Amino acid sequence: MFETLIEMLGDDGTLGAAGLAVGLIFGIMAQRSRFCLRAATVEVAEGQLGPRLAVWLIAFSAALVSVQGAVALGYLDLGAARVLSATGSVSGAVIGGLMFGVGMVLARGCASRLLVLASSGNLRALISGLVVTLVAQAAYRGALSPWREGIAGLWTVPGGEGRDLGAMLGLSPMGVAVLGLAALAGAFVFSRSRAVPWTQALTAAGVGLAIMLGWLATYLISQASFEVVPLSSITFTGPATDTLMALVDEPSLPLSFGIGLVPGVALGAGLSAALAGEWKLERFGADTPMERYLVGAVLMGFGAMLAGGCAVGAGLSGGSALSVTAWLAAFCMWLGAMATQRMMMRRGRLQAA
Repeated sequence: MFETLIEMLGDDGTLGAAGLAVGLIFGIMAQRSRFCLRAATVEVAEGQLGPRLAVWLIAFSAALVSVQGAVALGYLDLGAARVLSATGSVSGAVIGGLMFGVGMVLARGCASRLLVLASSGNLRALISGLVVTLVAQAAYRGALSPWREGIAGLWTVPGGEGRDLGAMLGLSPMGVAVLGLAALAGAFVFSRSRAVPWTQALTAAGVGLAIMLGWLATYLISQASFEVVPLSSITFTGPATDTLMALVDEPSLPLSFGIGLVPGVALGAGLSAALAGEWKLERFGADTPMERYLVGAVLMGFGAMLAGGCAVGAGLSGGSALSVTAWLAAFCMWLGAMATQRMMMRRGRLQAA
């Protein structure tokens, strides 16, 4: 199939079409499931194990079991994926993950959630997402890049087995898939105990399956192409910066998986919200101060580039590939977010006293 598409659209066009299709699926599933890492961390920080946590656990487990299952069955090989093969940064994962976690609580959403909300009419999310994108670009290639490179270089690990959690633990892909399947079953049981509707639970699993589809699509295209095609799945800060820079700095839009992904997610989430009657404009107000959102967006933009991905790029895509630094970054995102939420709760109680 991909050979035919490559003949018709070329390598870049095929990657762009694949990104658009995967993005549509992710956007619909994320909007319907209310998938959000920030919401899950807030629940746990407030001492609750509620429905938002259940949704995140289902999405993560579905991504893990589907990706590792595809690897075990020989449909997918992630050995050349950058999250495993390239040199990784432990210092970047820790510091960047903490920064991202703090930022997503302040901005009330991670990068993916901001895109989904913006596509549903939330202007706060739109402004915050643009700031995330601009800061991420500055951290990647602009004035902030020396800071990012300096922090990332403090503690690095070589690619290969040094970044492969499965190899470090002596687990085969099939073994990880079996453990992931058990975790997914437990997450579904937990979701029922928290009264999560079946439709929401299933669309949360769809979020995880979209991660696998991203890996699979880029892998199959790389096998069919004569060009070097980087393996990737769903992530947002890098593709968002590429999309924005292409729109403002290129007379013609260069296609790639990431550039197809971002409008795909926006279109899918927007259509889903409109069909459900949930599309509405939301603005900043007295209880949603712009300065807090902007500070959070700055921290997320720099943190994501430092950590090697956002809550989805590191937490789900990198996590499902068993990248050690991705797991570490996701763990630190949880820590940063929970600590920030607890501090905000304490400050609120002091102000009310």
